Amino acid sequence: MAATSMAETTRRGMTREEKKVIFASSLGTVFEWYDFYLYGSLAAFIGTTFFADYPEATRNIFALLAFAAGFLVRPFGALVFGRIGDLVGRKYTFLVTILIMGLSTFLVGVLPGSANWGIAAPVILVILRLLQGLALGGEYGGAATYVAEHAPDNRRGYYTSWIQTTATLGLFLSLIVILIVQNAVGKDAFAAWGWRIPFLVSCVLLAISVWIRLSLSESPAFKKMKEEGKGSKAPLSEAFGQWKNAKIALIALLGLTAGQAVVWYAGQFYSLFFLQNVLKVDGQSVNIMIAIALLIGSGFFVFFGWLSDKIGRKPIIMAGLLLAILTYFPLFKALTSAANPALAQAEQTVRATVTAAPGDCTFQFNPVGTAKFNNSCDIATSFLSKSSVPYTIADGPAGQPATVKVGDATVTSYDAAAAGKDAAAKGAAFTHDMSLALQKAGFPLARDPAKVPDAKLDAFITANPELGLNAATVRAGEKTVTPTADLVKAKLLTAEQAGGATDMPVYTVASGGAFKMVANPSAINWPLTIAILTILVIYVTMVYGPIAAILVEMFPTRIRYTGMSLPYHIGNGWFGGLLPATVFAMSAATGDIYYGLWYPIAIAAMTLVIGVIFVRETKGVNLDAID
Repeated sequence: MAATSMAETTRRGMTREEKKVIFASSLGTVFEWYDFYLYGSLAAFIGTTFFADYPEATRNIFALLAFAAGFLVRPFGALVFGRIGDLVGRKYTFLVTILIMGLSTFLVGVLPGSANWGIAAPVILVILRLLQGLALGGEYGGAATYVAEHAPDNRRGYYTSWIQTTATLGLFLSLIVILIVQNAVGKDAFAAWGWRIPFLVSCVLLAISVWIRLSLSESPAFKKMKEEGKGSKAPLSEAFGQWKNAKIALIALLGLTAGQAVVWYAGQFYSLFFLQNVLKVDGQSVNIMIAIALLIGSGFFVFFGWLSDKIGRKPIIMAGLLLAILTYFPLFKALTSAANPALAQAEQTVRATVTAAPGDCTFQFNPVGTAKFNNSCDIATSFLSKSSVPYTIADGPAGQPATVKVGDATVTSYDAAAAGKDAAAKGAAFTHDMSLALQKAGFPLARDPAKVPDAKLDAFITANPELGLNAATVRAGEKTVTPTADLVKAKLLTAEQAGGATDMPVYTVASGGAFKMVANPSAINWPLTIAILTILVIYVTMVYGPIAAILVEMFPTRIRYTGMSLPYHIGNGWFGGLLPATVFAMSAATGDIYYGLWYPIAIAAMTLVIGVIFVRETKGVNLDAID
């Protein structure tokens, strides 16, 4: 009879109620990810509104708190809401999480800035951000558990795979709304107040999501457990205080979610960072490439969820990890050749040498982006890393600043702390000399035109002898007379340099602006770049598509919400969330733009070994029979 029932379930399509459950759970989770991504996408505008009036140390504290909410707080949300979900029910708990997320997001849109509310404004903003992180920590486990407990045993991978598409869809939705608003109100208005509109729009999405979720019933497995009086009175202590359950959570973390997280972040987020910040492809092109790859690859979330119902969850996840381990290095090197062939060629033929005193070089781990590295070696290696230049570090004499040799040129770095008030000038000179040396060595650097006020022209010509300029010739050429107040506002001039003048000639010097590493748009191999990105996305779908099903199937109903949520969010919030900063720091420490890939490879390898040995296959298990 059981076999007949299972065959009938496989043949029939989804019932109307099952479709409603999946749609409601997925829509709510899409909305929560939409809210979550808005903060990251609009961080620059939020920083200007809430943090710009405060000293650097204060800004750094707020940045750290916002970062903590984004990644580190999520496991605590899993504990709080997981416990409630196992005590009260799945439906009501993820109603609470979506209300917290939605209202917190809406309030960001109406919160006055620091200019009006002073220090209270950023404090309230961080509190709202912390609430968002806590809510997101509770949302995923609730949605996955709710869908899984409605799904037939032999189609659970397929049903829950729809939840796995929500992070990608949430990212799409946030970007689309931002683009629409930007085009509607204009650049200046968006920076001033338009950035608030995407946050305000969330109230509409919130209303729709809550309305749909209110119409749902509690999951059958939870109702059955309650009717039989088998619920847990203390889900946290039972899930993690008893070794038989804590062991399962530990295996879920180290044998599944840690590796899944690094493959997910490497494929969907670090690939974007790598293209834009390492290969120097312009942001709009990167967004288009990633969007196309996601559109092509996102259907594989559902495909691999469906396939896991046929051949098992474990083989697909482990295969995805193995493929990532074996191919990350060749894929990212191929990505360099496809997206910036000039940079790939330069890296093969040129390698810088940094000679520094012992102890002058440190490990540049900077997850929040606010740390300052003042040693001469750190300044040199940071510049080279951000410029995607490979380098080797050699020991030099103690007490001497680091030097950088590129081809025939040698440039001396500086210690920012020792330089004091001259640090800015020395930094500008170091950046100029290093950029010129790299350009001569074959790296693809370009310079935009420079706007030079008359008061700074002579100093500009002295600092840029490679341009071969003559002051008299420049002054005799075309110029624009501009009010000095506008020049001061644009930071082209200081009030002291204006010397009391009300206006001043400004000269446009071709190729005289700051150097920047670029990817020549006409040289980018778009089809190959998108193909590589799509492969990385498919790896993501392999490890992520079946993950909800296998996590749900590892824990008994009475502690399922709590048990699955914590390892998921530690894996994705900590192992995955710290990936970009860790990868960059490892690459900066070694002078190799690919070296940081050892981080996701090592974590994936650890998960592969532990998963193969300790994770058992759960395909088709009866959720009510798990104890």
